[in-house]
Amino acid sequence: MNLRNVLLFLIGVAIIAWIALLRQPESVDAITLKWAGSTHADHTSQAFTNWDANDPPTIPTACAKCHSLDGYLDFVGVDGSAAGVVDSAARIGTVLYCNTCHNPPTHEMTSVVFPSKAEITGLSREAVCMQCHQGRTSTETVNQAIVNLPIDEVSDKLSFINVHYGIAAATQMGGEAQAAYQHEGQSYTGRYPHVVGLTTCVDCHDPHSQRVDAKKCSPCHVTVAKQEDLSGIRTAKTDWDEDGNTTEGVAEEIASLQGILMQMMQAYANQVAGVPIVYGDAFPYFFADKNANGVADADEVNAGNRYQSWTPRLLRAAYNYHFVNEDGGAYVHNPIYVLQFLYDSIQDLSAKVPTPIAGFQRPAK
Repeated sequence: MNLRNVLLFLIGVAIIAWIALLRQPESVDAITLKWAGSTHADHTSQAFTNWDANDPPTIPTACAKCHSLDGYLDFVGVDGSAAGVVDSAARIGTVLYCNTCHNPPTHEMTSVVFPSKAEITGLSREAVCMQCHQGRTSTETVNQAIVNLPIDEVSDKLSFINVHYGIAAATQMGGEAQAAYQHEGQSYTGRYPHVVGLTTCVDCHDPHSQRVDAKKCSPCHVTVAKQEDLSGIRTAKTDWDEDGNTTEGVAEEIASLQGILMQMMQAYANQVAGVPIVYGDAFPYFFADKNANGVADADEVNAGNRYQSWTPRLLRAAYNYHFVNEDGGAYVHNPIYVLQFLYDSIQDLSAKVPTPIAGFQRPAK
């Protein structure tokens, strides 16, 4: 064992010891208070109220698994139905109560099937998190939508494909889950292991409050004192975006490449699709830029103005652009995977929108 491996082993042992000290038994009252302040318990959030005006007011079968107590218990078979599928719509008015996660089938869960049909095995407590934080689409979803369509021709058969929300597990599993759009012929890194003792959702996130305790990171990342410091973490000196800055956090490298991708998408939309495009912070996210100013103005961000001039090449780039926005912690969950698929989307668009990307670096596996 060389010196580097010895040091990594000792750091791992130190982290495990540190975490053990932090994990003192909590009272039920303390746990309940944590849970009550989490988004899983927020009965006012859209995640639990989106269907209140439905007639009848129920949560559709396709959504019930992750947006209601009844739907999840149906999925794991606690209600006596077959496990692995939701059989019916669920009532409105519930959140993710304690018995959502604390029931025998969930405690025994060790694998999760992602939308790509890839099954991730060998899991422990994080399996329950991954059931709902995996997104709803994959590379195959996009490929099925664009099959047999000319790559650079606008098609009325296409519409934006939304990976969905809170997709941290999809990011962490990388190429194993294939949730981002992965270009044919490229290799993608798989599950991001991080370090010994900090490899799963619940190693980093408190399972009840969902918060990250930055103290768990500080043994290795000495500049981290609070959660806001996490975006400044960087361990590699590679200048992926060729901006000359190798000290900025990897989050900034990702944001830079994402920004370049948007610029290229807008140039492509103008030059190839023939209709300017903008991104707005509301569903369906991509809109026609009616005044061609490159900004999502208030009167443009509405469903009636959704972008409709999709080509297959533009659609898959937009899918990856939006993917990053749906995981606020992507730079922690699997930065290599994110840098890889952003690079590939930029390279793909460069075939039609010449861009000096020769100096950009694609991370190795």
